[in-house]
Amino acid sequence: MRKTDDYIKEKIKRNPDFKARYDLLMEKAAVAKKIIEYRIQHKLSQEQLAKKLSVTQQYISKIEEGEFSNLDAIENILEPIGYRLKLAVVPA
Repeated sequence: MRKTDDYIKEKIKRNPDFKARYDLLMEKAAVAKKIIEYRIQHKLSQEQLAKKLSVTQQYISKIEEGEFSNLDAIENILEPIGYRLKLAVVPA
């Protein structure tokens, strides 16, 4: 049986656009993971974190699901919990 990583590597070779989408998805997942880790470490619900950051619980939920595109908004969430967003431009 084929491993997941092998499947992804094959898909990237066949479709360069897939790599860009995959990389973006993985970066979004890393952001979501940091926010979830912070909540768990500080024993906060989404609602409690939202109140602390002056946003809605639904907004925290969307970020944790990787549903975001506004980098300024993400920075406003990350900074108060001790993180900053690092943006890099790399060759295509």
